Amino acid sequence: MTTPRADDAQTTAVTSPLSSRAVDFYFKCAVAVIGAVGTAANALVLYALVASRQHRKHLLICNQNVFDLCSCLLLAVTYPLHLCHFRLTGTLGHWLCVPVRRKLQRCSG
Repeated sequence: MTTPRADDAQTTAVTSPLSSRAVDFYFKCAVAVIGAVGTAANALVLYALVASRQHRKHLLICNQNVFDLCSCLLLAVTYPLHLCHFRLTGTLGHWLCVPVRRKLQRCSG
């Protein structure tokens, strides 16, 4: 009967996975960037439609771009609020806090 020697055993490097806080941070950064790029792209498409006077001809495309612009703008505003941990107070703070009440822990009362 043979016994394995210590130098024959394969050693594997154990790497620690990213913590859940790091993954959450990078995800929120990516969503904020997607929101900013989407806002710029949809605004450019709307500008092109209005400048070429095609917005009345392509009403459904125009409406879809307005909807996408609003949703991307909401992403671009709310996710940086998730990243910056500051207290929202006053009327403006209340209205910025309403869409993200579940995510933000520091909303004013």
